[in-house]
Amino acid sequence: MTNELESTGILGDPKQLLLELASLSHLTELLPLAVQRLSDAASVALVRVWLTMPPMPDDCARCRFAKECPNRDRCLHLVASSGRSLVAPNENWQQLDGAFRRFPIGVRKVGQIAATGQSLEVASINLDHAWVANSDWIVAERITSFVGHPLIYRGEVLGVLGLFAREEPTSACFEWLRMIANHLAAAIANARALSEIDSLKKRLELENEYLREEVQQGAAFGDLIGQAPALQAVTRQIELVAPTNSAVLILGESGTGKEVVAREIHRHSQRANRPLIKVNCAAIPRELYESEFFGHAKGAFTGALRDRAGRFELADGGTLFLDEIGEIPLDLQAKLLRVLQEGEIERIGEERTRRIDVRVIAATNRDLRAESEAGRFRQDLFYRLSVFPMELPPLRKRVEDIPLLAEHFLGRFARQLGRSRLRLTLANVQELQRYDWPGNVRELQHALERASIVSTDGRLRFDFHQASSKQRATLSESTTSQRVLTDEELRAFEGKNIEAALAQCRGKIYGPDGAAALLGMKPTTLNSRIKAFNLKNS
Repeated sequence: MTNELESTGILGDPKQLLLELASLSHLTELLPLAVQRLSDAASVALVRVWLTMPPMPDDCARCRFAKECPNRDRCLHLVASSGRSLVAPNENWQQLDGAFRRFPIGVRKVGQIAATGQSLEVASINLDHAWVANSDWIVAERITSFVGHPLIYRGEVLGVLGLFAREEPTSACFEWLRMIANHLAAAIANARALSEIDSLKKRLELENEYLREEVQQGAAFGDLIGQAPALQAVTRQIELVAPTNSAVLILGESGTGKEVVAREIHRHSQRANRPLIKVNCAAIPRELYESEFFGHAKGAFTGALRDRAGRFELADGGTLFLDEIGEIPLDLQAKLLRVLQEGEIERIGEERTRRIDVRVIAATNRDLRAESEAGRFRQDLFYRLSVFPMELPPLRKRVEDIPLLAEHFLGRFARQLGRSRLRLTLANVQELQRYDWPGNVRELQHALERASIVSTDGRLRFDFHQASSKQRATLSESTTSQRVLTDEELRAFEGKNIEAALAQCRGKIYGPDGAAALLGMKPTTLNSRIKAFNLKNS
């Protein structure tokens, strides 16, 4: 065998090729080099490599062998080609978009090699063979022989190496090509493994970059703490929707814990082992929306110094939480809707389409239905996002949960500050429950953090503003002790109030010391009211 291998037949220097293959680790370099070196031999007409991959969406419609295809899960894709034509010397045989760019597994000679895993060595081509797809090309280019080897690594057929020659190969040539095919298969497997490792490494780095802050704030509102009926209803909804892949729209006032609910949905879903990526839509500059969502390629715009994956790509296989969804500009809403419908994205400056599998959870404190009816939010996007709407109760509607939340936050702040835990008295609880909490759980958290810092003597003191409670109490007293005014009486009262403001400001309307500022309205509005009430401004 050794003596036979010393004679390489129609091949050039296969030993040098094997050494070069061993030094490369990227498919974009590896495969073109292999076919180019093999086609350098004078008697070799064409060398090609096909790899087994799933077809792209339009491949089957354009495939020459679509009617012969037994199944459309995987097929052979032409990835490298090199050779020289006798008929048309200027013809480019390195192109990958010809008629034979795809072969179904099991169809024609190349497909049969992939299906059986067996080599096909034809020393003298018989034009009567059924697998000869283009006999005119065989005759015109004086093709006399064909060698096809499966690229097998650990029992898996990765592709096919095909060589068309104008001279009959020797047995040594067949042996060398088998050896080259085996080395090429191993090199392809190693290159794919390295590429996957690099991809996973970059993805992990990007995920860490995005998730570092998220991990630190992992329990922003103490998870779902409470026993109020309104919160129990939310818990039941989470249990229902979490196992599905349906889109969820979380509605509620600012600070009610919409992000916590999104985390709970993700944690109880089948995607829990993949990341939950958060996007605050209100915090993204308008010109960066597309880059933030879909990513960009290096050099796509000024400042794009490297490739960057977007939030959708980072959330692939996991969940994307779109907070403040109502802040997304209308022109981007159409692109967002397309991604949700098609499951495909394209980075800015890149033509490659990437498939993604992302579950979307959106949140807003706006009335999106009213916004969509008013034309400020796309109706089709609203319906796409609100497959399962959830409304979170404000803290004032679950005051029974305030003691539980307070104890949780006080324990956390005691650990953070390195102090002993502060005692929450009944008087403290009553004081907390009397307040309206317009900022909901977030405001409660901040109030307790502030109290933990200033209460150095072990006694809790709160300094949150009580105006809303007092105003509500004053309004309640006034409405119960006074009769209801008619519309005419109310207009007369408003006119007298404007007259009093004008008199106090000596007729001045504009400026910080003018009547408009005193009344808390715009000067133009005040002028309109003066005309409407036919008042004189002396």
